[in-house]
Amino acid sequence: MTTLTPVLTRFWDEPQSWTLETYLRYDGYQALGTAFETEPADLVEQVKSSGLRGRGGAGFPTGLKWSFLPKPDGGPRYLVVNADESEPGTCKDIPLMMAAPHLLVEGAIITSFAIGCNHAFIYLRGEVVHVYRRLMNAVQEAYDAGHLGKNIHGTGFDLDVTVHAGAGAYECGEETALLDSLEGRRGQPRLKPPFPAVEGLYARPTVVNNVESIASVPSIVGNGADWFAGMGTEKSQGFGIFSLSGHVTRPGQYEAPLGITLRELVDMAGGIREGHQLKFWTPGGSSTPIFTDEHWDVPLDFESVAAAGSMLGTRALQIFDETVSVVHAVARWTDFYAHESCGKCTPCREGTFWLKQIMTRLEEGQGTQDDVDKLLDICDNILGRAFCALGDGATSPVTSAIQYFREEFELGMHTPWWEAYPPERSALFPVANKETVSA
Repeated sequence: MTTLTPVLTRFWDEPQSWTLETYLRYDGYQALGTAFETEPADLVEQVKSSGLRGRGGAGFPTGLKWSFLPKPDGGPRYLVVNADESEPGTCKDIPLMMAAPHLLVEGAIITSFAIGCNHAFIYLRGEVVHVYRRLMNAVQEAYDAGHLGKNIHGTGFDLDVTVHAGAGAYECGEETALLDSLEGRRGQPRLKPPFPAVEGLYARPTVVNNVESIASVPSIVGNGADWFAGMGTEKSQGFGIFSLSGHVTRPGQYEAPLGITLRELVDMAGGIREGHQLKFWTPGGSSTPIFTDEHWDVPLDFESVAAAGSMLGTRALQIFDETVSVVHAVARWTDFYAHESCGKCTPCREGTFWLKQIMTRLEEGQGTQDDVDKLLDICDNILGRAFCALGDGATSPVTSAIQYFREEFELGMHTPWWEAYPPERSALFPVANKETVSA
């Protein structure tokens, strides 16, 4: 499996890929016409049979999630697109919205029609102001073209789309924290049940889906469920965007069928940077257990990655070669989770704080004999006991790194990371020497 499948990314290289004019040249909004000629229940079944699974990390079947909505009772129901992408290493939704926002808008219209929603929301991470402006412009273009508003194309279907900029909390990537934030409250997770499908936004039935999940809907409706299901593996069907970053020759977004391997992707990316070799990598972002060079050929689908001891997550492949200190890398991720913990539950609030203290000691070569086991004990007390998945995600890099590189953690009892792994060796761009600077 060495062939890319440019569907979401096929016109990203166009000079003005984000405009409605460009999108129409690539069959934009044709799937919308097909959807309006289809019964909403049949659209749900079509997405079900395509095998599309949530592209935000959990991998829950998208069509099945739509079908969980209760029968209409005359009140409103909502679609909320989770565009709060913010995990270290994860970088697929932002470029997708930047390069092809109309894919998301058309997907949101089709999804809303399928579930009986008349008001959809796109919850975007607030720091990405450039993407916010581009999304707002795309939504306005869709209104001007008659794809949004009242009685869309004479179908009798009404839909408004609101683009909402969050305040920059990683925790709002959790769907119920996102809903609380969207309602104007502090972004903290809710107790489940009730699930959003029953009581979501404003206590009404709500579907919450990732950007890539919704953006995949037009191609499924336009080409058919069998077309989509014909790619990928038996249980992980379709294609996805794999984000390669770090020590590869050509980092970037690679859209390929699920089930492709890291070896195949890295080969297409020009290999590990010259003169170096793979040491460790993340299959799905910083919250997934790390893999090593022994996992080159693990198929990147939900089942295979889980069987190998990690999670496919958001397919954020961070690649690290032998010049990188595992302790330093994990410590940076731990700092992030300690900072982003919302503080609602004790295991995560206190646990990430203490993980950070110990990781900092080990980084600086001031660790104690008990620190490594203490890290594992703290992780054990967080895992499965936190209110949401943030706590579990914070433990994953720590426990997996100790599993594969315990000797490096023990080295932190007497040697700072910068002595064992000088940072200039891992730098992607060489630091200019004094002669160059003075010249």
